[in-house]
Amino acid sequence: MTDEQVRHARDLLARPENTVTSIAKLLGVSRNTIYNYLPELKGGRLALADSTNAAELPRPSRSAD
Repeated sequence: MTDEQVRHARDLLARPENTVTSIAKLLGVSRNTIYNYLPELKGGRLALADSTNAAELPRPSRSAD
């Protein structure tokens, strides 16, 4: 997998509705390839979320009308 594909897989896996199988099909690789390139998946999605450096966007504050 290319570095771009690995980044894309990590981004997609951050969303709970995406499965490893569906991402593997999208990228044209096997599930095993995903697990080989993303070893942090062996700890589950929470380990993946902890390992990414993606900054969270601030939540909009509600104004009191």
